[in-house]
Amino acid sequence: MSDRRNTAAERADEYVLGLLNATEMSAFEAEMETDQMLRVAVARTRDRFLELDLAGRAEPIDPDLWSRIEASLGVGDKGAAAPQITTASANDNNRSRWRWAALSAITASAVLAVALGYAILDRPRPQVIAVLMDGTGAPLVVVEDFGDTHPRIIPLGDFEAPTDKSMQVWTLPSKEMGATSLGLLNAWQTTKLDSRALPRPHEEQLYEITLEQPGGSPTGRPTGPILVKGFAKVPR
Repeated sequence: MSDRRNTAAERADEYVLGLLNATEMSAFEAEMETDQMLRVAVARTRDRFLELDLAGRAEPIDPDLWSRIEASLGVGDKGAAAPQITTASANDNNRSRWRWAALSAITASAVLAVALGYAILDRPRPQVIAVLMDGTGAPLVVVEDFGDTHPRIIPLGDFEAPTDKSMQVWTLPSKEMGATSLGLLNAWQTTKLDSRALPRPHEEQLYEITLEQPGGSPTGRPTGPILVKGFAKVPR
């Protein structure tokens, strides 16, 4: 029994770190749907590797990123130049690819909150804004958290989820609470979720979307592959 637990933990590490090829990942996810021990191992690994998201050094990225985010949000020219956008670089192995994307989300969130001055003035002001990016650093989702039970999810790019999977939105209010579900994203469109009451959102709070089994994660923790993730910034 001990060997099996160790094997499940090691396999979960490889899955979460992105070390499996496409065939191995598909087989792992199929096995995970019927193996509760494997799902629990993946959830524990995600919690354990959260520190990786906080490491990395800043480097310049594509200057067109700001224009793409602004165009996706439908924001017109406000007469102010966009500030320099920086992000963390990916290392030469897959272990750091989400660290790079997460730090990219921090800076992109700051750009949205500070440079735009939160230009969308006809809506209630969110307490935090997070831009979620995929593993390549492409911004795909904005999360507006108002500190209530109805955070807003705004897609920036196109994505087609598998019909046999659910998209589940998560946040990390604190390490003690762990990853907490904000609800399921039933369609790739602007959506207000109906989530549980949580502590007031804060600067650099982690948000992510994963692909889970139909109806959501059976463990109450993220178990499926991460689609996008990023950290929050407080609008200035």
